[in-house]
Order: sequence, then structure tokens, then C-alpha cells
Amino acid sequence: MNKAESLKTKNLAEKKVQTKKKGALRENIEAIAIAIVLALFIRTFVVQAFKIPSGSMKDTLLIGDHILVNKFIYGIRLPFSNATIIPVKNPKRGDIIVFKFPEDPSKDFIKRVIGVAGDVVEVRQKKVYVNHKALKEPYAKHTDPNMIPAWAQPRDTFGPVTVPKNSLFVMGDNRDHSYDSRFWGFVRLRAVKGKAFIIYWSWNKNKFGVRWNRMGMVLH
Repeated sequence: MNKAESLKTKNLAEKKVQTKKKGALRENIEAIAIAIVLALFIRTFVVQAFKIPSGSMKDTLLIGDHILVNKFIYGIRLPFSNATIIPVKNPKRGDIIVFKFPEDPSKDFIKRVIGVAGDVVEVRQKKVYVNHKALKEPYAKHTDPNMIPAWAQPRDTFGPVTVPKNSLFVMGDNRDHSYDSRFWGFVRLRAVKGKAFIIYWSWNKNKFGVRWNRMGMVLH
């Protein structure tokens, strides 16, 4: 093999190496792009993670709990517009839901559904009544023995009110420390993002440790 042929062979070998590198790079880029698209699809339509920032749902949910929310259980919605394109079912009493806060839609709130459209909701001396019947609420927590009169604020005495069409009445489980429908009104169905169903991680910042006993806890 002469010098010219040797150089030509070398150039061909280098081109093959470069082609392989470009092919591998392209495959990696495509794999990353597909992964991003799938992640966005899952977050938009299937499951989304949320962190609990306040104690309004104690002891069901604690500050530092990280939860997963089922986003398709109430139907498939268009991104941004939040319009339902494939309805499945509506939230029912007892569901723990994440929704856009009516007073500031840029914030997400998490509460429990107490009343659905057509229900009559009333609170008498901290006790909740729906359709004139007292609710059995093993999840409800009261830490303040004081009874605030209705003229001062609606925390302990409220209603009765009838839940409008396409709306929900929600309350936090930590009843004496929850800013909910008693104060700001109803949640529109279109504002609901999904149903909380499991705690996948829990961090206690006060003790700087993981709450191992809460991980994997199914929410009711």
C-alpha cells in the first residue's frame, strides 16, 4: 500500500468513527427528548407530585409530606385551559383534592371534600352537618377548645349553605387551623387538579429526619 492509499484508508476510518459518534449522540438526544416528553405527559395528564407546606390537613397530612396526585381520575383535561375533554367522574365527599386556590389561582391548595353540588352544609359548634345529618369524621381534628361566635368569624358556626352546581365545599382536617370554604366559599370543579392518593416521601425539618413510617401511606 502506497502513501496515498494509506492516507485514504485512514481518512475513511476517521469518517466512520465520526459517523458512529454522531449516531450515538443523536440516539442519546432522541432518548432524552422522548424522556422529557413522557415526563411532561405524565405530569400533565396522569400523576403529579406535591409537597405539603402547611398544617391545615393534620394529622392526615403533615408539613413535609410529599404526595402523589391522580390527575386523570376526574377526567382528561386540556393543559392551560383546564377544560375537560374526557369526563370520568366528579369528586365525591371524603376525597382529598388538590385545586387552584380561588383567591389566587397561582397557588395550589389541598383540602377534603365535604359537600358536592346540591348538598346543604352547616357547621354548628364545630360539628359538621351535610343535608341536616351530622358527619362521621374520624379524620377531623380540633385543638382549640374555645368556641368562636358566628358574628366574629365562621370557623365554628357556619351556614347553612347549598353547594352550587359544578362546585365543591372543602375543609381542612385540622379544623381549628384551616383556611377553607367556611371563609372564602366554593371550589369550582374546573379548578380541581386531582385526587391525592399516596405519601411517597416525608421529611421532618424540625427533627431533620425522614418519617419512614409515613412513606407509602395510602390516603383516605
